[in-house]
Amino acid sequence: MVEGLQEVTPPIRTRNELQLMLGDAIERRDKWLKYWKSTKLSKKDNVEALRNYTALRGVVKTLQWVMLNPDVEHPLD
Repeated sequence: MVEGLQEVTPPIRTRNELQLMLGDAIERRDKWLKYWKSTKLSKKDNVEALRNYTALRGVVKTLQWVMLNPDVEHPLD
């Protein structure tokens, strides 16, 4: 390989796969939020619900960013 040039590799996931994953992540995120809001939780369950909801918010934002959604900032911002 010539120095400074990188080989182009085909995408590992298709756009359709990413859209399906995004839909699943949104559904899971919303279920965790509903569970947190509508259920009397122990401290341990409360922490788990909020942790999973927050993590899935990041997943949704990242997938939207990867799919070039113009309304989404860089996931690390």
